Amino acid sequence: MALLWALVGWRAAAGHLPWWWLPVPLLVGWLAVMLTVVDLRHRRLPNALTLPAYPATAATMTMATTQGGHQIAQGALLGAVTLGGAYLAAHTLSPQAMGAGDVKLSGTQGAVMGAVGLPALIVGTTLAALLTLLLNATAPRRTRDRWRSGVPHGPALLAATYVVATFPTIQPP
Repeated sequence: MALLWALVGWRAAAGHLPWWWLPVPLLVGWLAVMLTVVDLRHRRLPNALTLPAYPATAATMTMATTQGGHQIAQGALLGAVTLGGAYLAAHTLSPQAMGAGDVKLSGTQGAVMGAVGLPALIVGTTLAALLTLLLNATAPRRTRDRWRSGVPHGPALLAATYVVATFPTIQPP
């Protein structure tokens, strides 16, 4: 987590992140570390972390909106509904392909990517899919066998969201 937060600090100190955006990548970095460890080890994204992420994400988006403008809130809402809806549809159609934890996580991660913009949402979800495929291709066989129902997607979604949040294309109004 220290490395992820240090990268955010370096980006801010270099003038590449507006100060009002800092809580967003810091929150995503914290969630990424906590949820990735749990998901890779136990193949679960626990409600104890995914559900409180909603009010925490809402709070960071509210803080960002006060300085970054209403488009941050609009993008966050659109991203949450779009990605959350897509993941819910995938889970409903094929529960073994997408876990319920991934669905719960997708709303907050969609909000972050959507706040950056529609292109960021597209890039982030594509990057998450590619990272999941890469993890599946490079994980040792015994690790893949332990996961039984497939490679966890949560770590890839979290990593992609962290990249989008730490290297956003947003600028102060």
